[in-house]
Amino acid sequence: MLEYIKELTHKLNQHNYNYYVLDNPTISDYEFDKMLEELLLLEKEFPQFVQPDSPTQRVGGEVTKKFATVAHMFPMLSLGNTYSIEEITEFDKRVQNALLQKAVYVCELKYDGVAISLVYEKGRLLRAVTRGDGIQGDDVTQNVKTIKSIPLKLFGDYPDLLEVRGEILLPHSAFKKLNADREYIGEQPFANPRNAASGSLKLLDSAEVAKRGLDCRFYLALGENLPFKTHYDSFTKLKEWGFKIPEIMQKCNSIEEIKMFVSQWDVEREQLPFDIDGVVIKVNDIAQQQQLGATAKNPRWAIACKFKAKRVATQLLSIDFQVGRTGVVTPVANLKPVLLAGTAVKRASLHNNDIIQQLDIHENDWLYVEKGGEIIPKIVGVEVSKRTENALSIAFITHCPSCNTLLIKKNDEAATYCPNEWGCPPQVKGKLEHFISRKALNIDSLGEGKIEMLFDNGLVKSSADFYKLKPEMLIGLEKRFLGEDGTDRIISFREKTVENMLAGIEQSKEISFERVLFALGIRYVGETTAKKLARYFKTIDALAIATKEELKAVDDVGEQVAESIVQFFNAVENLENVVKLREAGVQLELKEENQQSLSNILKGKTIVISGVFSISRDVMKQKIELHGGKNVSSISSNTDFVVAGENMGSEKRKKAEKLEIPVLSESEFEELIEKRN
Repeated sequence: MLEYIKELTHKLNQHNYNYYVLDNPTISDYEFDKMLEELLLLEKEFPQFVQPDSPTQRVGGEVTKKFATVAHMFPMLSLGNTYSIEEITEFDKRVQNALLQKAVYVCELKYDGVAISLVYEKGRLLRAVTRGDGIQGDDVTQNVKTIKSIPLKLFGDYPDLLEVRGEILLPHSAFKKLNADREYIGEQPFANPRNAASGSLKLLDSAEVAKRGLDCRFYLALGENLPFKTHYDSFTKLKEWGFKIPEIMQKCNSIEEIKMFVSQWDVEREQLPFDIDGVVIKVNDIAQQQQLGATAKNPRWAIACKFKAKRVATQLLSIDFQVGRTGVVTPVANLKPVLLAGTAVKRASLHNNDIIQQLDIHENDWLYVEKGGEIIPKIVGVEVSKRTENALSIAFITHCPSCNTLLIKKNDEAATYCPNEWGCPPQVKGKLEHFISRKALNIDSLGEGKIEMLFDNGLVKSSADFYKLKPEMLIGLEKRFLGEDGTDRIISFREKTVENMLAGIEQSKEISFERVLFALGIRYVGETTAKKLARYFKTIDALAIATKEELKAVDDVGEQVAESIVQFFNAVENLENVVKLREAGVQLELKEENQQSLSNILKGKTIVISGVFSISRDVMKQKIELHGGKNVSSISSNTDFVVAGENMGSEKRKKAEKLEIPVLSESEFEELIEKRN
């Protein structure tokens, strides 16, 4: 059995390599999943035979108390850099004079991520270490193992001991999703993908790292008697061994060719699915690299030409102060429209009062806006020479723009809050919208426009009020508004609309406690944390009386989250709302059958359900989670399979077929989870 498990592990790693490195899968995802399921079952039955490079280990799960400090085999020097083509010419002159012969260069993109060093011993990943101070760094091996583009076991004629250097990065799509999730639960979004990648790599829970969507590119191999003589040829070997190498590189025989490469990617970087901040120029011949050597900090055979951030100046027209669901007041600058990196910029967040003060912004100032290293526009400075005489500095408001409550600011936070969470309209409506959202109680017959009508008519002020609604209170309600085409529109609550709304509200009483807890909108308590809290405390009553120390015993709950939960249940309004939800029949305790997982057969699987099933969609999602799977709403290349009921959406089916994602019927899904026995 040991030999068969080894063989199956090797085959799966080969298919992972074909998919993530070569971008040339040789089997379907469905076939891969079947092999992986077989391996999972065998590893469960024979845990003593689990291989260290098994693809089942990529889902994470180990929690690190702290990162050990490890010395690098070879110092991780930083590159000297410049923003000037003229200095690249000077670099070339220094190289040619030192070598007394012409050098050929390799140009690569400079990824804006986190440098990483990986050591492989006899082809297996031994450790992964951050740059640190260049001499030693943090051992982040468990987190790095969750990144699917990083091989756990090498292929081919690899050396016994090998160190490779690369850059861990966060693609734009993953960055947008991560920030949307953070903002949704009231957390500060990451400033840029690099910060997000760095923060993700330092998470203590590797299972959380696995969810972040990190990627990696490798650009340097170090060791003794390596089978190549040039840097360019080293990429061929790195790819053969299983590493994901840069898609874009070019040998350059002259400064003119280097200039053309730099100029091309200064423009075309906007089209890349990840951030770069320049171009790296390296001497190609490895013997010449060794001859040139290094200073204490930088190799003499390489230099980075960094791009200047895309920046434009435009005039400040006004500042809006917006109140979010959690009460955070965010200043947003309204700008004179200006074209920046291919898009028209009209608005940009100023984030908080500290930013306004640091920039010293005045009324009608001309502001510098950048997109360098950012996906969203960022205000980075003021053109003081254009400031009008007697212009007043921008003062952060003292009272809520919606309810006029005096704003507060905690000493340890940059954000300013409106504390009137039960009387401030944007906060109340935001809480109501969150409560009925798809990841919460999923009352899809309601929506933002209908919530506003119910709130404006005084019918709903808390989530418990949804369950008091009656047909006679709703039929005939109307709201006029201006459509995008400039014409008057009317939303009207007709009999069928009301019937659907009330049916959806009634069905929400069957939603599990984990999702109800998430729906309550406790600051910093996201979907995952809500599940962990629900499964730990079992009932809302136990959670409500938990101390901070008891809360911190739950995985992923730190000081900030614990304090937020305690504050939530100390508020009389929240307790009254919970009591009313209980009276309405909403699930506020974990059902006995949901208190423990049934199996791990779907562990690490990302699953989409679509269509109508013999059971409710929520029960279907619950089944997936009880067997270790993760529910997601939309199909992507990261989806493992789709469970299709009757009347599956045609667009979802087309997308699944296009991405070659397996589509299982309800009966096939049931057969799959029954295999646990």
